[in-house]
Amino acid sequence: MRIMSATRSIARLEADLAALRAAAERAGTSLACLFSTADEFEAAVVRVRREQGAYRAKHRRRPLLVAMIGVLALAFVLL
Repeated sequence: MRIMSATRSIARLEADLAALRAAAERAGTSLACLFSTADEFEAAVVRVRREQGAYRAKHRRRPLLVAMIGVLALAFVLL
């Protein structure tokens, strides 16, 4: 019985070590940065935000609304 459990423990240990090595290799490659400099990273961030519409000029409708209310008020007063 002891021989079987010792063999089983060694086989399990070898399997665990192989799994640990594989996980370490995957972790090493997944931590690699896609950008070589901070400038490349910032350029990519700006590009993505532009694609999402973050830097588009916002249309101000308030001055147009105030002008229309003024015209209507003037028309009301003149009539």
